[in-house]
Amino acid sequence: MDKELKKGLGYALEEKLEGALVTVTKVLGSAPRKPGAQMLVLADGSTVGTIGGGCGEAEARQVALQVIATGKSKKHYLNMTADVAEEDGMVCGGIMELFIDYLGSQHNSDQLEVWERYMLSLSQGESPILVTLIEGQGENLGRKLIVLKDGSTFGDLGSASLNSLACEEALAGKGTGSFTLINLDEGLKPCTHNAANMAYQLILQPPVSELKLLILGGGHIGLPLATMGKLLGYEVTVVDDRLSFANPTRFKNADRVICNDFAKSLDDLVIDPQTYVVIVTRGHRHDKVCLKKVIDKPAGYIGMIGSRRRVKAMLEELQQEGIPAEMLAKLYSPIGLKIGAETPEEIAVCILGEIIKVQKEKLNRI
Repeated sequence: MDKELKKGLGYALEEKLEGALVTVTKVLGSAPRKPGAQMLVLADGSTVGTIGGGCGEAEARQVALQVIATGKSKKHYLNMTADVAEEDGMVCGGIMELFIDYLGSQHNSDQLEVWERYMLSLSQGESPILVTLIEGQGENLGRKLIVLKDGSTFGDLGSASLNSLACEEALAGKGTGSFTLINLDEGLKPCTHNAANMAYQLILQPPVSELKLLILGGGHIGLPLATMGKLLGYEVTVVDDRLSFANPTRFKNADRVICNDFAKSLDDLVIDPQTYVVIVTRGHRHDKVCLKKVIDKPAGYIGMIGSRRRVKAMLEELQQEGIPAEMLAKLYSPIGLKIGAETPEEIAVCILGEIIKVQKEKLNRI
């Protein structure tokens, strides 16, 4: 679940709006989005998020409105095979399996309570996993269970045994053969064993994790990089030691602007696998300080601007200072995709293109 979808769900729950959450659960053939893509549809027809656009999304929206009217969650199949795709002008030719999950109080107030508890848990930083039953027993489709890291749960999937199995799967983080499991971070995981003589299929919605773009350097490349990064949904932090460069007026789109010594700033920042670090300071000395501070962190990406000759010389210096070569090997430099970029804006595009490529490759390896 991305940040905008989280906001949309929060708004719908706060305003007590009827809606439906559309989730891509399986794809056969060519399709615009992979399993895990989601779109929220409200009763007035407005949407948040996308499952690919075009005629297929329009059909999903209409079915979601039917789900809102009936209050019954259901599966739906978008047929985008070659003949249909050609007739409707679609660019894809596959089949998308969707689960359309009712969200509202008129028909299913107990599940609305689970949704509200889930959003509260997210806001309190409890890293909840939301489990939704999408196949098994017709009357129970859409029932939910919240699982926390300590094993405590809230909600009910319809049976104690299924609750127990779901909790086990959620805490394990992967399918163990209890039922068919869809993990939105990992795609479809087929399992063969039946629980209580019934095959079940669940969606495990992992905790919302915001991708963070850490820009070290507030110069001519950092500015478009922050603007474009925010447009792509990253939580953007900019660090520079010059007040004329590191200020909210210059970086009005950034979530956080830090004016301080680079080393001191990095001592206070948390860098985790969801953090993508771009080093674009004004000089070799500052680049080296930043790289030494971040190279041993578990960042999802570390990239540094500079010519091959200059970067090679810096890496040799760092190895002589005791940083292992295998650690330095994870640095992306020269930074960005090779697209012939020249202007600051073009360079920002090629950097973000490389970050997206790394991010998607990491998901595909899971």
